[in-house]
Amino acid sequence: MGWLSFILQYVTAPRSVGAVAPSSRYLARKMMQTIDFETAKCIVEFGPGTGVFTQEILQRRRLGTVVIIIERNADFCAQLRKKFATEQELHIIEGSAEKIGEYLHQCGFTHADSIVSGLPFATLPAETGTAILTQAKTHLHKEGRFITFQYSLLRKGLIARHFRSIEITREWRNLPPAYVLSCW
Repeated sequence: MGWLSFILQYVTAPRSVGAVAPSSRYLARKMMQTIDFETAKCIVEFGPGTGVFTQEILQRRRLGTVVIIIERNADFCAQLRKKFATEQELHIIEGSAEKIGEYLHQCGFTHADSIVSGLPFATLPAETGTAILTQAKTHLHKEGRFITFQYSLLRKGLIARHFRSIEITREWRNLPPAYVLSCW
């Protein structure tokens, strides 16, 4: 699972995949910087793709932390199930991030302590992005963070309508370079 698979998925569904290459480990590490792994009981990931961020979350989480990943692409889901087959407390859900409340409930939670998003808000239809962000804010712990990355700040306004505070950093060691938005 890697570049070839990712490129194939991008070619067949560019609006939902949103990138021509998997995220770098440098971007994955930067995405994790504002997550409180010591207290998190539930971490949700939207759009894990090939699992670069998932791998980082699983390596950093403490024993007992539940990780829920939500991926719409069936091929990516199959690859993720194979890649993380031996992981405990990991729920791989083939579905839409708009249904985060339903998935949290199924896993025994009312909210996520952190939400990590690999979704391409710049290429998603605005109404879909709005619905996902509304649900993310609704189901995020009041002390939690919504962390996403984007290749441009084109949809920063959309994200800012849902979160009062946004801390922006840049990761140059990614193809292409990306902005990381940590929101609360």
